[in-house]
Amino acid sequence: MNGGNAALLSLVNIYKHFPVRQSFFSREMLKVHAIDGVSIDVPYGKTVGLVGESGCGKTTLGRVALRLIAPDGGRIRFEGTDITRLSGEELRRTRRSMQIIFQDPYSSLNPRMRVRDIVGEGWRVHGMGGREEIREKAARLLARVGLSPDAADKYPHEFSGGQRQRIGIARAIALSPGLVVADEPVSALDVSVQAQILNLLKDIQEEYGMAYLFISHDLRVIRHMSDIVAVMYLGKLMEVSPAEDLFRGPLHPYTRSLLSAVPMLGGTPRENIVLRGEIPSPVAPPPGCRFHTRCFLAQKVCEEVCPLLRESAPGRLTACHFV
Repeated sequence: MNGGNAALLSLVNIYKHFPVRQSFFSREMLKVHAIDGVSIDVPYGKTVGLVGESGCGKTTLGRVALRLIAPDGGRIRFEGTDITRLSGEELRRTRRSMQIIFQDPYSSLNPRMRVRDIVGEGWRVHGMGGREEIREKAARLLARVGLSPDAADKYPHEFSGGQRQRIGIARAIALSPGLVVADEPVSALDVSVQAQILNLLKDIQEEYGMAYLFISHDLRVIRHMSDIVAVMYLGKLMEVSPAEDLFRGPLHPYTRSLLSAVPMLGGTPRENIVLRGEIPSPVAPPPGCRFHTRCFLAQKVCEEVCPLLRESAPGRLTACHFV
């Protein structure tokens, strides 16, 4: 999806490669193709769910969107401003409106800081209130995410995983950002806790009007949270579609195979698709369509020509020669 005026965040033709040594004894450097020409929009107040198998580049794309990682190519536009090359004070001001919820609630909180200081750190960094005002605001915010008043004086190790993720959510929304990147925010939690955290995130989105780039490998979670779903495979987008349309009738062969692995999704029986082979290495991705080595529709053209992400149905984009 190309950037436009209606988008809060627009990623346009993003590339990110990481150098790796071929072996311990070798000086030859290879490239991991983490992201190869990805373009996507996140509209104001909506949730874009980014789904795909482990190692496909989802987390890298989320960090590039926040400029935690600099892209090798492409443009990042936030609220109509190109932030691709921002640095210093300009980038710091922009980051007030862009926050992240990390996957691991155990390692993402500073164990030496009290919870009130973790939640209030953003206010202090940006000079938004004195010590007592920040303490009061932190207490109110902790109550909003479902923690008791005495939580503010405790340390992270005194909380369960679900409670720690609530602290992480409080920290992320403290500055009332326009965009939150949620990177697998419930994958490290018990199933019984996941629904509570997901419902909290939906309630907060409705209350604050923020947009989410929601990253997950779990299709059930993506369906529950997303307005738009983007399916990623080996550094490229395979399909982008309104969530309801995608789960009712996936178009791309890869999306069809993903949904077939979760037969309880949707009201109708799913086709049974078993993919052959393994995911190719991102160090040496296959030519043509990235998915052709495992695709049940692949033909000669798929090995030679990389399909563009194009509109194949109203409001739906797919990267496939035969859709």
